[in-house]
Amino acid sequence: MPDLSRIGDREKLKPKSGDEPHWHRLRQGIYLGYRPSKKSDRGTWFARFYDADTNRNKRKRLGDYGTVTGHDVFKQAKADAEAWALTVESGGELARDMVTVRDACVAYLEEKPNSIAEGVFRRHVYDDPIAKVKLDKLRRHHLRSWRKRLEHAPALLTRTKEGGKRWKERAKSTVNRDMVPLRAALGRVLTPGSPNTDAAWQEALKPFKGADKPRELYLDKGERKKLIDTACEEARPFLRALCLLPLRPGSLASLTARDFDKRTRTLTIGKDKNGIPRQISLPQVIADFLAAQVKGKLPTAPVFARHSGDAWNKDTWKHPIKDAVRGANLPEAVSAYTLRHSVITDLIRVRLPILTVAQLSGTSVAMIEKHYGHLVRDDAEDALATLTL
Repeated sequence: MPDLSRIGDREKLKPKSGDEPHWHRLRQGIYLGYRPSKKSDRGTWFARFYDADTNRNKRKRLGDYGTVTGHDVFKQAKADAEAWALTVESGGELARDMVTVRDACVAYLEEKPNSIAEGVFRRHVYDDPIAKVKLDKLRRHHLRSWRKRLEHAPALLTRTKEGGKRWKERAKSTVNRDMVPLRAALGRVLTPGSPNTDAAWQEALKPFKGADKPRELYLDKGERKKLIDTACEEARPFLRALCLLPLRPGSLASLTARDFDKRTRTLTIGKDKNGIPRQISLPQVIADFLAAQVKGKLPTAPVFARHSGDAWNKDTWKHPIKDAVRGANLPEAVSAYTLRHSVITDLIRVRLPILTVAQLSGTSVAMIEKHYGHLVRDDAEDALATLTL
């Protein structure tokens, strides 16, 4: 059995009868195959897996890796063969049903339902040429082209009441966020390619460095109260909740009556960015506010509902907030996320431990330090000043 990892050994191989590949054992039941070409110096690679349940070998054509050179050819073929064998070994669903980039995105949503990822796929993947690219043919240049199209696509700024739309140039931070779902979907089914080769699909999806600017727009308690008082009656409970809890607006809007336990004063946040449910204990004043919101509601009813009974979402809370901002004479850039930022800022300023703030807000300590670290540094300076002799 030849050693296909050696370039010299591969070059000496001759085509076998019936176009059967030369096989190289990777581990028990898994083989990497190479079939020399009669017309060029590049042969075709194959993967083979022995299925003990059916007592049969399964085979997959991997291709010729025309854009990969040197020893990286064997490394990439070996990685692809092992990844394919794992899917067959675990039931074969990926090998049998997942063919294209679109398939990978659909499978990702089935495993991890996420409205943000679903929106990105719908707007930037499903109708893009990248959707039809086969996973085993996906290369860095495919994703570089997709990324360029994403960067040049205008970002929706807002929708007007008349149904019109306003657009703006897509910021680097927005590009970074929109690449995350596709990177996650592909990373679930593909192994990273050899660095600095066209097989390194993951390199095309690296985020821009330094694109996320610190959040600077802050409303003090007086400004937040003015915003709530100016807002329409329908939106006031939702806005007040945003000023009482450091939750993402989408997570707050998705809360149902059964998520709040009046007896223990606990709130369960089940739908959030990281997908991990968490519970937070509430002070009596906030618990009383939530108890009033869920009074008489069915367990599945939204805690914060519109007059129609439907839950709030980013398209329905946007205009009431903008109207309230104008009425309260606040900066035009104020949004639902401004309230979350302001609440987190206040928690940091009262010197609540960063870990606790991260747990309450459903984010990481690293993100809190990144966006609010300057507040902690101010506290550190004050603490050091007390040491003066």
